[in-house]
Amino acid sequence: MHNNYYFIRQLSNQLIEELLGLELAVCFSQNRDELVLGFCNPDREFWMKANFQPDLCILIFPTDFHRARRNSIDLFQPIIGCKVIGVRQFENERVFSIELTNNLRLVFKLFGNRSNVVLFEGNEAVDLFRKRFTHDADQPYEKLDREIDQSKKAFTEFGLKKCFPTFGKVITAELEKHHFSQLNLDQQWEKLQELLDYLEQPSYYVSEVNGNKPQLTLFESEKIIVEADSPIEAGNAFFYHFSKIYFTKREKEKVLRWIQNKVKRSDNYIAKSSKRLQLLEHGSRFEEVANIIMANLHQIDQNAEEVELFDFYREENIKIKLNTRITPQKNAEKFYRKAKNQKLEVNQLKENIAKKEADQYKWMEHTEAIEALTTYKELINYQKKHGMKPEEADQAPTLPFKKFSFQGFDILVGKNSKSNDILTQKYAYKDDLWLHARDVTGSHVVIKYKPNHPFPPLVIEKAASLAAYYSQGKSNAHQPVIYTPKKFVRKPKNAVPGQVFIDKEEVIIVSPQAFDEEL
Repeated sequence: MHNNYYFIRQLSNQLIEELLGLELAVCFSQNRDELVLGFCNPDREFWMKANFQPDLCILIFPTDFHRARRNSIDLFQPIIGCKVIGVRQFENERVFSIELTNNLRLVFKLFGNRSNVVLFEGNEAVDLFRKRFTHDADQPYEKLDREIDQSKKAFTEFGLKKCFPTFGKVITAELEKHHFSQLNLDQQWEKLQELLDYLEQPSYYVSEVNGNKPQLTLFESEKIIVEADSPIEAGNAFFYHFSKIYFTKREKEKVLRWIQNKVKRSDNYIAKSSKRLQLLEHGSRFEEVANIIMANLHQIDQNAEEVELFDFYREENIKIKLNTRITPQKNAEKFYRKAKNQKLEVNQLKENIAKKEADQYKWMEHTEAIEALTTYKELINYQKKHGMKPEEADQAPTLPFKKFSFQGFDILVGKNSKSNDILTQKYAYKDDLWLHARDVTGSHVVIKYKPNHPFPPLVIEKAASLAAYYSQGKSNAHQPVIYTPKKFVRKPKNAVPGQVFIDKEEVIIVSPQAFDEEL
């Protein structure tokens, strides 16, 4: 109700007493939706702050104000040094003006998230605080009153909402407490007059409503936090309790949700990585298979696609698929290389799981510490101290491609033709390594370059297996993949999405394989 017409009318009446004869000394902004005005004379000073943030649009009156040394801007400079000669409340509007010398008027329009402050010279608007609301400059000063017929005759003919739109929900609800709609017209009119008389000299309360959310009201309620003596005292008390209770609670919930999301992602990563680790340690047998091939080289035909050999580890025959383009010994070397890659991956997975588990403990400690905080300032300081920036996470754009990490290298994979274009043309640079499954449609894949770190063969093989997996060659046992520095990839004019030409390339043959964890 801090933006209700009847409260604003009482506030503007008090401002006449506070401001008359004072000189406007400063007018500046140091936040996007905040305007600060400082008035003074040789004996005293009076501060006024218009807070127009989306969550809370309100006028507050600090006892003093310390301007930031940086990131503040002076506004409405023509009124600096002018004296206040009056305050005008406009009829039936949540609008009042501070009248100044030199025929200048500073008009406050308190319309929730459309609130604004407008500087008038005479009858014409000459400057706006929130310049995006350009329509605020179109209405002349003398047209700001809203004339409404509030006679008994008009009330009888048009009803409560038409004659008293200024009541709003809170005052209307107060009427309904007295069964207003069930009264006859004479009784309703009498009750209205009693209410209007009260609103000329109301009481001021800050109460708890809707789950401890503070509200400024002119009527008594069950959960009163503060009973104030004046509109300014009431507005300041409401802002204080709203900031302390509602803002702090809301921000705490935001930070805790951010932590919970991190914990959830860690849980998912640990579960997937543990499953992958178990598979690698107990399911994959690359080194054993390589030893079996080396022990039976004399039995393997040079062009065999598959061979059945005795498995001396399990004392049974097994079938092993071979690459016909290379010798049996080279096939064994390939399995040894996979075994080495597997051991590196096992060690990396163990390190990552241990790190994620340590992170889980850290987030649990942060959760307990944040839940114990009681003020907004404490929360902000805690976030700064520990580098928490949940608002950045909320605003982080979704990448138009898949992103993976392997042995410290980022691997990016296009999702479709349009995504391939964006990845290759906007996110890949000349020294990145570009890959694509050969002779089939599929995703563009990019390994991001790290200065002074050549691309390791295992990283290239991993990226190539992803390029094969995200292509029409996914079902092939072995799929050729081309790779080349991005500088040798060009997109011809008028080419269809995803189409590129390659000026220089190398080829690697891999088995298509999905990655275990997407970032």
